[in-house]
Amino acid sequence: MALNYTRAPWATSYLVVAGGGGGGTNVAGGGGAGGYRSNVVGENSGGGASAESGLFLGRGTYTVTVGAGGAGGAPTNTVRGFNGSNSVFGSKFCVGGGGGGTYVTNKTGLAGGSGGGGATPSAVGGSPTSGEGFAGGAGHSTESPTYYAGGGGGAGSVGVNGGVSGGGNGGSGVSSSITGSAVGRAGGGGGGGLSAGGTASDGGGSGSTGSGVSGTAGTVNTGGGGGGGNATTFGGGAGGSGVVIFSLPTQAIVTFSGGVTQTSATVGANTLYTVTAAGPTDTLTIG
Repeated sequence: MALNYTRAPWATSYLVVAGGGGGGTNVAGGGGAGGYRSNVVGENSGGGASAESGLFLGRGTYTVTVGAGGAGGAPTNTVRGFNGSNSVFGSKFCVGGGGGGTYVTNKTGLAGGSGGGGATPSAVGGSPTSGEGFAGGAGHSTESPTYYAGGGGGAGSVGVNGGVSGGGNGGSGVSSSITGSAVGRAGGGGGGGLSAGGTASDGGGSGSTGSGVSGTAGTVNTGGGGGGGNATTFGGGAGGSGVVIFSLPTQAIVTFSGGVTQTSATVGANTLYTVTAAGPTDTLTIG
């Protein structure tokens, strides 16, 4: 009996991660992770949310966008890190991570998928998007001699506040096995510090460890936040770009517009697509 290739809609599993926020410049907050949404059974979305409900896609054309990471703060006292860009998969929209605050002015972290970390003294971290991430940590309550900023929020936990001996660690990300192997993504960036920066995981960049050291960039295609910088000549790290991963039955015929960079693999009865680059006008079509 011939297969029914016109069957629709198709059951679809997805993981969508937005671009991470950049770290701020001067003893600055870490960037917040990009928003994280997933409907993979048994896994989680960001912000402590459970997996989203099942998705069924019929024949048609759908938007697909992979958000870029936000730039780190430029080498000047007043520049926060920049927010990451949004990622989109059809009706699923993920918010870019918030940029980290910086010392002198613009101290508070920016809101985003996960919020950016705040700078000293006691500047608050940015707020998150519900179901996508957590808030950034606050800067330490005093300036001299500590100058330690908060870590950016991650998809899995709140960014840590700046402490008495180092920048706050970035919040953890969330692990997914949608590709067949467990991979952590969307970790927040570590806060910068006068002599010790916050650490990071799941694609986030570490904060500056001292004078003359820039914050580390978030890892490409993880949505990790960039680490906070240390001084006016050594800025924050850029956020990592996001990713869109989805799985459809092998019978579904999928094509992409010219601006999409993607790979595919057969996993059991499904084809897994990993989109690592796509602009705001790019699409996928299910035939």
